[in-house]
Amino acid sequence: MTRRRDEDGTVRLLHGEVTVAEGCSARPNVDVPEAPTLAAATRAAQSFAGRRAERHAFPTCFVCGPEREADGLRIFPGPAGGDGLLAAPWVPEPELAADGVVDPLFVWAALDCPSGFACAPPGTRTVLASMTGALEAPVHPGRPYVVTAWPIASEGRKHRAGSAVHEQDGRLVAFAEALWITLLEN
Repeated sequence: MTRRRDEDGTVRLLHGEVTVAEGCSARPNVDVPEAPTLAAATRAAQSFAGRRAERHAFPTCFVCGPEREADGLRIFPGPAGGDGLLAAPWVPEPELAADGVVDPLFVWAALDCPSGFACAPPGTRTVLASMTGALEAPVHPGRPYVVTAWPIASEGRKHRAGSAVHEQDGRLVAFAEALWITLLEN
């Protein structure tokens, strides 16, 4: 695969002449709800819908897969309120950091899956189509964070959701808006 930067600043990942992925500078346009407490997020995670591998569409997922005990992020978002808000605790491992700060790649990953669980219809295979995120402050290994996600809208097989990472005291450190697509079943 090759990477190409276009004149407009768009970066493309190519396989031959086929664009596999593309990215550009943007900021999410979402209202981030207040995060629950770390204790409430820990309780919510106990009700994570995909905790058992047979109930998870992608049980080996790096972020939320129950079969990734040794090397996954283990973010298991569960219901944290009647408005569709999901929450989970996250304590980033030291291996995710360089110079005392978690690599933004892993923060983006932490924002990914929770938004899917917030908006995907139960029992479907729904995949990420696009995500726009912002990192507001560094994420540090060994510190507890609260990851939240919430549904925004659905239309047919398209679903939008938001997600965020908050410090234990509620300060927002990262947030995203995602578009998810439910796959057609054969």
